[in-house]
Order: sequence, then C-alpha cells, then structure tokens
Amino acid sequence: MTPAPWFLAAEIVHGVPGRVRLRFRPHPDTQTDSQALQSAAAAIPGVTGARVNWRARSLILTYDPALTGSVALQKAVVGLPSPATAPVSRGTNLDTEKSAVAASLATLLGTRFLPRSLRFPLTLAAAVPLLRHAARDYDKGGVTSHVLEGMAVSISLARADYTAANTTTFMLSLGEYLEESIARRSDDLLKHLLRPASDNVWVMRDGVEVQVAAADVAVGDTVIVGTGTIIPVDGTVLGGEATVNEAAMTGESASVVKIRGASVLSGTLVEEGRLSIYAEQVGGKTAAARIADYVEQSLTMKSEAQLAASRMADRLVPSVLKLAGASWLMSGDWRRAASVLQADYSCALKLATPVAFKSAMYGAGQAGILVKGAAALERLAQADTFIFDKTGTLTTGKLDVTDVLTFDSAYSPEDLICLAASVEEHYFHPLALAVVNAARATHNRHFDHQEVEFIVAHGVASVVDSRRIVVGSRHFVQEDEKIDIGPQMAVIERLYQEGKTLLFIGYGGQLLGILAMKDTIRETSARTIRRLREMGARKILLLTGDHRERAAELAEELDLDGFHAELMPEHKAKIIEDLSAQGARIAFIGDGINDAPALAGAHVGIAMQKGADIARLTADVALLEDDIERVADAKQSANAVMDLIAANYRLTVGLNSGILSAAALGLLSPIATSLLHNGTTIGILLNALRRKTALRR
Repeated sequence: MTPAPWFLAAEIVHGVPGRVRLRFRPHPDTQTDSQALQSAAAAIPGVTGARVNWRARSLILTYDPALTGSVALQKAVVGLPSPATAPVSRGTNLDTEKSAVAASLATLLGTRFLPRSLRFPLTLAAAVPLLRHAARDYDKGGVTSHVLEGMAVSISLARADYTAANTTTFMLSLGEYLEESIARRSDDLLKHLLRPASDNVWVMRDGVEVQVAAADVAVGDTVIVGTGTIIPVDGTVLGGEATVNEAAMTGESASVVKIRGASVLSGTLVEEGRLSIYAEQVGGKTAAARIADYVEQSLTMKSEAQLAASRMADRLVPSVLKLAGASWLMSGDWRRAASVLQADYSCALKLATPVAFKSAMYGAGQAGILVKGAAALERLAQADTFIFDKTGTLTTGKLDVTDVLTFDSAYSPEDLICLAASVEEHYFHPLALAVVNAARATHNRHFDHQEVEFIVAHGVASVVDSRRIVVGSRHFVQEDEKIDIGPQMAVIERLYQEGKTLLFIGYGGQLLGILAMKDTIRETSARTIRRLREMGARKILLLTGDHRERAAELAEELDLDGFHAELMPEHKAKIIEDLSAQGARIAFIGDGINDAPALAGAHVGIAMQKGADIARLTADVALLEDDIERVADAKQSANAVMDLIAANYRLTVGLNSGILSAAALGLLSPIATSLLHNGTTIGILLNALRRKTALRR
C-alpha cells in the first residue's frame, strides 16, 4: 500500500536570495513531527539550514543560491516522502554497511578457492550494491565519485581480475563503514553533552511522594531528586541540601552545594544529597531541552566551508575521469585507468569538514559555550571587530558601595550604611541590594523603623526615632523632600565625574550622607580583551546606554579602541549596521533585552550566561557560565577549527594528488591505490575528529 503524501501543498510566503519561507498544508493522515520535517528539508540539495514551526505550518529554508532557488525548493518540499518512507536512520545504515563489509571480505578471501566458472558471478554479486549505487548517482547527478568507483570495479571485472575487483569492493565497503562510523561519532559527541533524564519523576502530591511520567510534571510541582538523579526541571530549591555537578550545563567541573533558595538547572546531576525543587520550567521549556534543540539543529546546519568543500569535490570528479582516460590512451593499460579511478578527493573533502566542526562544537560545549551550528563557528573565526555591551558583560552587573560620606559627626560611616540598609532591606532594587550587602560586612546594626513607603522611581521613606528618613535619588531628596544639598555639591560633582551612582540619605530634613556605588569590572575582562587582540581582533569597542563618563573610564581602563554611550537599543543596531557596511565582521557580546537587535544584526552574536531569554535565543553563541573569558575561548575554538579544516584540505589535495599521479604513471596497482586512498581518507577523518580545539580553562 502506497503511503499518503506528507504534504498536500506548499506555497512561498516570503523569499529573499538565500532564504525562503514556505507555508505547508500537511496531509490529514500525516503525524506532527517537526524534527523529521526539519531533517528531511535540511537534506534537500542546496539547503544550508531548516527551521520548522508546525503549529504555524511554517518552514524556513536557507540555501545556497548557486545551487538552487526558491521555486525548486518549493517543489522539493512538496515532493518530500512521508515519514513512513523517509530514508533509514544512520544506525540502520551502519548495520547495513557492516554486513556489506563482512560479505565483501568473505568474497575476497573465498573466491580464489572456487572453480573458475563461479568466480565471475560471485564477484559480480558482491559488487552489485556498489554498481547499483553508481548507476543511481549517474542517473541523478552525472559523474560522481561513486560512478568512478563503479567504473574501476567494472574494468577489473572485464579483465577477469577478480582479486582487484574484490579488493576494491572490500576496501570501498570498509571505507564507507568507517566514514559513517566517524560521522556518527561526531554527532554522538554533541548529543552526549546532555545526559538524558529518566522518563519518570518523583513529585510531591497531597503530601505524598509519587512517581509520575516526566511529561506530566507541571509548573508549580514540587520535584524530589536524590543521589544519582538527573534534575528534570529548572527551578528553585525549597528544601534539603545536595552537591550538584553542573558540568553538563555550565562546563564547570567543580560540584556546587545547593540549599534552600538556590537555582538549579535541568540536565545537572545530584552527586550526593536530596532536594525538593519548585518547578519553574518544565518539558520543552527547560534549559536542557532548549540546548538539545540547538544541538539537533546544529547537526543539520551547513557552513560555507562545508558547501565549498562539497562543490570542490564535485568539480574535481570530471578531472579524475579525464586523467583515467588520458592514462589509458597513452599506455593502453586498463590497469592504469582502473587505478586512477580508485582515487578521488570526494570523501575526505565532503566528510572531514563537518566532522571537524562537530568535534569543535563538542569541545566548546564542554568548556561552557553553546555554539548554534557550524556556520556560527565559521563566522566567529572571521570576526575582526568585537563590540561589547557594558553592564553584565565587561562588568559584573552588580553594584558595590565604594564611598560612604556622612555629614553628621554623630553617625559613623558604618552607622550610615546600617541606617540606610534598615529601610532598604525591604526593597529589591540593585541599589538596595548593594546597600544591604555592604551593611552585612559591618557590625550590621539594625535601626527600628515604622512602615516603609515605596516611591516608584525615587526611593523609600520611613520614620526612625520619630524623624522621617528618605533614601533615594538626588531628585527625590532635593526636589520632592526639599532637602538642601548645596553645601555638598563639590563632593557630589566629583563622585559623578568618577562615574559612580549616588544614593542620598536624608534624615530629619537634613542631608545625613551619601553612598557612592559602582558597577565593578570583571576580573577576567582585561585578559579577555588581550587574548582577543592576540587572536586577530583589529578593533574592540564598547556600546552602552550608560553615561558617557562611565563609558569613557571603562574604555580607558580596558584599553578599548573606542566607545559609544547613552545609546538606545536601536542606536546599537544602527552602529553595527554602519560598521558592517564599512566591511567590519562584527562579533557583538551582550546580555539584555535591549541587546537583542544588536545580537541579531551582528556577523555573530554572543549572549552572556545570565542574559535575557530573548538575547540568548537571538544569539549565535550562548555562554553557559558567567565568565566573560569564555568569549575568548569561543574565538580560540573557532580559529582552531578553521585552521584544522585548512590543514585537512591541504592534506587531502596533496595526498590524493600524489596517489593519482602515481596511479596514472603505472606505479600503483588498483589494489595498492585502493588501499592508499581509503587509508588516507580514514586518517584525514580521524584527524578531523580529534580534539585539536582544547580550550584554556
């Protein structure tokens, strides 16, 4: 019975060169399988990436305009086979190829012991899969590497050279099996970044611990995890204590102690202890699920380097065929032609590049860097201009009290901090948190007060010892409370010029004191800037919505090449657009909602670990731990993988050119050529897989 088609229709909704959005109409009997559609669409020739929104019936394809177009892709999507007839999985391919290797080896070893009349049919039977593959390739795309291999075996069969034919068939089967194994291993490396959670989860229901299916866990549930358990949700610890290994999510090898109030991430391992967790993100919305989705997408995305290698391999096939013909015409020896046809550039060129990218992405993931596809790594390697947001990126985003000025001798600096903290402790603004943290570092005296009054965007007010106390902005104290700050203007202006945020404390109608605070620079920011310059960054800039004085101070301290301050989100995006138009290849690093336009507009966007969700979704690279030096690590990884790809390219061209030349001159038999060609191909693939991209920790 013929299965129902996957789609009834697909129409082009919007398209620009290199990108098209289709709205599809699935057949009523088709199952909802976004991942299957994404994988099938990504496999269409010329497609470099696919993104599916099944609910919206939307399919977005990015493609190489030199290979295909929007109309051709529309037809290809409509013609996609249903999931029931989709190609077999890689695991099935591997089993089939393993069987083919065993059969071809048995034929190679056993043919010589058979009567001469049986040698030809047995050798032909062993070669039929290869010849059939060659015929299909020729019918679809003309002369390919598989066609050359089929011709080589056919020549050996025609000359009754069964040893050469069987050896070639065996070596090609073994080569394809090993190549598939290596490609599969590179995929598995990425997938193993995430350790799968159990299908069942323990939760607290009506005061009793019960086990439910993971899919049934809801936001608000209390999830119970113990020693050896993978945490299945993102949430906050309600009770208990445990050491948690967060390496799978943050790259940090040291375990972290989690107690009440601590945040936990799905995909992390409870090494010892027991926790009750309030579920805040469940199912597909957890951090682990989102990363798994990124990983699956990355396995289907193709980079320009991959496309270029594939195009180069295809262009070289006719040259090999011409060389085989020329060697036969000049020598009259079919063995030379068969030897030349054994060797080509295709396999190593087409497979080594994606294997290298996936290996690098695995290494980056272990170091706390989530790279969303090979194209992102490639663009990061090309980046020559790095632009940083300020707060939460080059700085910690946390304010520290730097100056405590009291204007009443009856109150010491410690008294002033504790007085302010006594009323600010009820307020969760960053300024209030900084004051409370500073008070905890003193003798932490608490001043009794009446009910606290919150004045939005101004500050707080209360009554202490029958006198009104106000803590807040200059405008609040000076304009609203009518407190005279004139006598202290000189010190106030000095603090402002130093780029500090000021908190004014008025008590009993007088200015009692001022707390000055500053966002501290990360300890690793300077080292990160220095490493980026060493790795080829020509210009490093700062973009911020903060005051010009603070931006200038930070730029000078970190030896940046320039800065733009007091910017709105659209201004950041416009600056990046202008610099890009001048030829700069920009990597933008940010963390806030206001950074999303700049992250999307940059050549490559990098989001900080504590960034807003929209920033992390928009970015091409997301840091999994709160360390700015991971930016330099990501650049190091990108540079290393591109160097490795270039080295493998030179190795492939050099070795295969040498083998082809020796074969054309009659220096290599078909068997020797097959052994050398397949051996060097496997070696190049193993070189692509090995971890040359180990990161500095």
